[in-house]
Amino acid sequence: LFVVNGFLRVATALDIGLSTKCVVIPKEMGMCHNIGYSEMRLPNLMGHTSMAEVILKSTTWQHLVHTDCHPHVRTFLCSLFAPICLDTFIHPCRSMCAAVRDSCAPVLLCHGHPWPAILDCDRFPGDEDMCLAPLTKDYKYLHKVLPKPTCQTCPTVEEFFTHKRVLEVFCDSNFAVKVKLSKKRTAFEDQEYNIECQVEFITQGSLLPYETQSMIQQWLLINEKCIERMTPTHRPMVYLLVGNIEEGIILVKQIYHWQRKDSQLTLATQKWRYHKCL
Repeated sequence: LFVVNGFLRVATALDIGLSTKCVVIPKEMGMCHNIGYSEMRLPNLMGHTSMAEVILKSTTWQHLVHTDCHPHVRTFLCSLFAPICLDTFIHPCRSMCAAVRDSCAPVLLCHGHPWPAILDCDRFPGDEDMCLAPLTKDYKYLHKVLPKPTCQTCPTVEEFFTHKRVLEVFCDSNFAVKVKLSKKRTAFEDQEYNIECQVEFITQGSLLPYETQSMIQQWLLINEKCIERMTPTHRPMVYLLVGNIEEGIILVKQIYHWQRKDSQLTLATQKWRYHKCL
């Protein structure tokens, strides 16, 4: 269980009593699967009394989890929506809430939503109490710190261009990633996007292709309005996203529509292997 892995702070906690029950975390709560336990307490720490309510309310947060806006965002949200089935409720610590809020609130704001009052960090216990605490500061030294995607204005999607112009843009860029986007409706009538990324080239020496691929997927999830513009229909669309990494931030500066009949992007990516920038 993750509660044994350095998260718990020893002190007193709220007694659950007989008013709650243990239930299996439902399949609809994908964000709370593979977190170290499979049963949760109901009612939960959000005050939801039925599983239907838990599923409905938690689903709205699954998109934020997919953005990976903070390493603890899943732990934080699942401790509230699907608290572990112990003899006591284990709240997230105030410090964990603050860390997740500081990283994830800008992502919510990018989608037009402020950090909700129900997740006001002052309502959570201090680190001296029994609660879920963030991992130690040494954690970041054990893991590679990657550039962060950010909320930005969606660049204009370019439909007409020459391969020479594209090569000029490549020369001023750190990455170019080919992306295939499609969308479908979920059971809750929301839009859900399928994102496939393939790294076409990369000049940022310290980053591996799969790392760039992952960061572009995050960028698209954070900048959902950009995905909306790029997927006007349910038909799959292919684009080339080109941009820079500046001061640890990923910025997409050009988006090219990669059409099946278009040879200019194919030509540019082929020539890039031997191209010498001025």
